[in-house]
Amino acid sequence: QVQLVESGGGLVQPGGSLRLSCAASGIIFSINAWGWYRQAPGKERELVAVITSGGSTNYADSVKGRFTISRDNAKNMIYLQINNLEPEDTADYYCYANIQTSYTRQPATFWGQGTLVTVSS
Repeated sequence: QVQLVESGGGLVQPGGSLRLSCAASGIIFSINAWGWYRQAPGKERELVAVITSGGSTNYADSVKGRFTISRDNAKNMIYLQINNLEPEDTADYYCYANIQTSYTRQPATFWGQGTLVTVSS
């Protein structure tokens, strides 16, 4: 099976930076798009950033200019660089990936367990 494991969350002061990582492991034939969602307390899950297999990226308007998503295909990892953090960025951040486990199977979406980012002074 496939596992996604996030890391890098923590407590940061406003204006600070964090780098989140997500590693995919298991039986992986190809990874199509993957990215990050976040869910703040009492709010719905929000798509933050996406990166495709070709390297195209897309961001939520609320994070453009502050968040940067990147991928390392050789390591099956993606990263989310978060700069100039704001209290409103406090949330659980979830990695997801659209993965094909063999050339005969349709891609499926897998999720990580989440990593908490808290922005507070």
